[in-house]
Amino acid sequence: MGFAPLLFASLMSLAGVCSGGSDAPRGVAVGFVFDLKAKCEPPCEHAGVCIRNNTCFCSRGYEGETCQYANCYPKCKNGGVCLRPGKCRCPPGFGGRYCHKVMCDGGCWNGGECTAVNGVAKCICPSSWAGSKCQEAICPQGCRNGGLCVAPGICSCVEGWLGGACHTAVCSQPCLHGGKCISPNKCRCRPPFSGPRCEERKKSH
Repeated sequence: MGFAPLLFASLMSLAGVCSGGSDAPRGVAVGFVFDLKAKCEPPCEHAGVCIRNNTCFCSRGYEGETCQYANCYPKCKNGGVCLRPGKCRCPPGFGGRYCHKVMCDGGCWNGGECTAVNGVAKCICPSSWAGSKCQEAICPQGCRNGGLCVAPGICSCVEGWLGGACHTAVCSQPCLHGGKCISPNKCRCRPPFSGPRCEERKKSH
C-alpha cells in the first residue's frame, strides 16, 4: 500500500465513516476537499495532514495554520500556557492540570487561606495572625519591655517582667513602706523612705 492510499485512509478515519443497515450502501462523509498532491510550507506539525496547498488539517488537540499550537480544554487558567493537549505549564503560585488551583509556597499556617489576589497567590490570615504565611501572632495589647508575642494575645516576657503585656515589673524582694516596684528589683519609694527596698527612713534635722 503506497503513501497516497494510506493518506486517504487516514483522512477517512478522521472524517468518520457513515453506514446504514446491513444491505445499505456505504460511503465516506468528508467535510472538506483534499488534494493528495498538496504541499504545505512550512509543513504541518504534530501529525497534521496537508489537504490543500498551505492548508493543514490538524489532529485532535492542535490548532493554528501549521497545527503548531496545542490546545487545552478547559483552557489553562491564571496565565498558564498549554504545552500539549491537556497539559498546562503553570506560573508560580498556581497548580493543577489546568492551573486552576492556587498554591502558596510553603502553605498557609494557623488557619490562613491560600487565594489569588490580583493574579498572585497569597495567604489571607485570620484576624489574630499576620505575615506572608500567617506565621506571626498578633498581640493587640502589645508586648512591652522586650516581650515577644508568641500566640494571639499572649506575650512571652523577659526575666523581671510579668503581665499580659509584660508591663508589671518583678522585684525578688518586696518594696517596703508603700514603695512600688518600677523595674526588675528596683523600687520607687515614698518619702521619707529610701534604699533598694525603701527600707531606710530619712532622718529629719
